Amino acid sequence: MRESFSVRELRHTDTEALLAFETENRAWFESHIDGRAPSFYSVAGVNEHIEEYLSGFARGVWHPFVLEDSRGRVVGRANLKGIDTNAGVAEVGYRIAQSACGQGLATQALEHLIGQARTRWALTQLVAYVFPENAGSKKVLERCGFVPEHPLKRDVAAVEQRFVRGI
Repeated sequence: MRESFSVRELRHTDTEALLAFETENRAWFESHIDGRAPSFYSVAGVNEHIEEYLSGFARGVWHPFVLEDSRGRVVGRANLKGIDTNAGVAEVGYRIAQSACGQGLATQALEHLIGQARTRWALTQLVAYVFPENAGSKKVLERCGFVPEHPLKRDVAAVEQRFVRGI
């Protein structure tokens, strides 16, 4: 039987759970994406991070979520960031605990972001950036209807690959 997962908005009370999630998965994440500053990995650092995200949410430029397992433990994060309702676009981002990989959680998170972008924010396009060696994230993006965008000649030095999806 597959474990069930839920997606909910980030809350002020998530500091301890988020710190545990980020600390336990730090090496895993840093093998796929840029690392966070060392100061992030503390109660104060994560609390400040949450405050920034929730402030961005209040201003309409971020929409942060956490993913929980059936025991209420944080096993993933998903965000709409850089929300621009005038242009109808936002960037998606997600990170899944190493222990929860391969269970469809990244796809569930991304589908949730797509739904929120469409219904809550009335966006028309989503963008994602992925390091070329992150085959798992590219597969999830493509499964959810994102297509790779070829870099412009002036962007050939870009380290990450850009994916886009109309909604």
